Amino acid sequence: MADNMKFDESTQKELAKFVETEQAQARLHSTIHMMTGMCWDKCVTGTPSTRFSRSEESCLANCVDRFLDTSLFMVKKIEEQRSQLA
Repeated sequence: MADNMKFDESTQKELAKFVETEQAQARLHSTIHMMTGMCWDKCVTGTPSTRFSRSEESCLANCVDRFLDTSLFMVKKIEEQRSQLA
């Protein structure tokens, strides 16, 4: 983009919202990728076959559940801290 290109305030806000949304999606994808790798390394032992064993399946489900529980807990704590600062 040229340095002399100017956008009106409405367009700037729209672009900022778009960038924020894209960044949030990128963070989500990164988190999912990280969680997948972490749970896979923790739960899948040996060479995987066409199906997970019962213990692997249970471990993967529990790993994902704990990760989501922790993430929700952290989001709530951050929101509480933000509301206390406001």
